[in-house]
Amino acid sequence: MQIELIETFLDLMETRSFNRTAERLSLTQSTVSGRINSLETTLGRKLFTRSRAGTEPTPAGYRLLDHARTLRHQWTEARRSVQNTGNFTQSMRIGMQHDLASSHIADWVAGFRKVLPNAAFYIELDFSNQMSIDLLAGEIDLSIMFTPKNLPDLHHELMGELAYRMISSSVRRIADIEPQSYIFTNYSPAFDKVHRQVVATLAEAPLSSGQNITVCGLLSALGGTAYVLEDSAEEMVASGQFGFIEDAPSIPQSVYVAVHLRNRHSHIHRRLIDSVRKQLSGASQQTGPRLPHSQG
Repeated sequence: MQIELIETFLDLMETRSFNRTAERLSLTQSTVSGRINSLETTLGRKLFTRSRAGTEPTPAGYRLLDHARTLRHQWTEARRSVQNTGNFTQSMRIGMQHDLASSHIADWVAGFRKVLPNAAFYIELDFSNQMSIDLLAGEIDLSIMFTPKNLPDLHHELMGELAYRMISSSVRRIADIEPQSYIFTNYSPAFDKVHRQVVATLAEAPLSSGQNITVCGLLSALGGTAYVLEDSAEEMVASGQFGFIEDAPSIPQSVYVAVHLRNRHSHIHRRLIDSVRKQLSGASQQTGPRLPHSQG
């Protein structure tokens, strides 16, 4: 069976639209229809019904869904396992939340190479949603994320937490912050929930971002006030150009590791997970007042 048929089926199960799937896969609608017809002919069952209301999976389509996901994942693993990795015994693809790599990516990579010295690593920075999709598809082996997704075939473990601190180039208390100078940050749904409680009057700030490195760059160039990672906050305060907002609590952010369910007991994956846990073991020592956090 051609893997293209499975990829097209899975995309159509998500979009419920032949036109939309054709756009997403850069195909013609007739090609999408032809692939689905070929798959239906092979299986001897109708997988979708089309009507004015749209495209809906049949009972056979729903039954195929989990098997199709498994086939796609196994194919990706098989393809990668036979690719040339030079002198390395294996290759590992790691997805990492942007903010985790903003200042200490070398430490993370050094930890991975220490536990798997004979492996080749590919590190990709992304957000939680896309990393979850890539894990299901077999495009990455392990991801370190802020927001675990309740998706089939994914296994999550809480590793530890980071902290964000509010700093400013001009004021030292929340009441003195001018809305026009505030950068509203949304690093994750969990962070956003607590953040809005702290700065309810500043939610309509004209600037916003979801990446620590971007916020730090904006603060350095324009001045103002924002939450940034604690390590970044300490460096910027040490420069003498910024100070901590004295009555703003530190906001903790939980960090999770996610792997495909079939790899949750894999020796290789467990060693990588242990390395992640060690990297975060010291990050829970926070300074200043803190607000409780919820899972993201």
